[in-house]
Amino acid sequence: MTTAQLTVEAIEPAVKKAFIAAVAAGQASYEEIGERDCCGFAWASVFGIKLNTKIGKEFARLGFSKDYNGGISIWDPAHLPTQSMTPKEVGARAFAEVLRKELGVEAYMGSRVD
Repeated sequence: MTTAQLTVEAIEPAVKKAFIAAVAAGQASYEEIGERDCCGFAWASVFGIKLNTKIGKEFARLGFSKDYNGGISIWDPAHLPTQSMTPKEVGARAFAEVLRKELGVEAYMGSRVD
């Protein structure tokens, strides 16, 4: 059970913390794997949020957009200049973990091979 509270004021600090975690995790993975991986994409999705609410508008202001699988998502939160998929996945997973912990939202990493 989480004691995290989803409020408009809590979103920006949590997302900033999530970006820091994503960049650190993705970079560490890239240093280990490099370009020896398949090409692909990764993102973090948050479910149960609609963009036409105050909370949704705050997520949109921070870079999230509608996810056609439901909820909202942000692409490549680790901001890695590579096509290597695993480091992007590691970064997106770290991003989602921080959002779950800090905001108590349902957040997951998604990916696909290019």
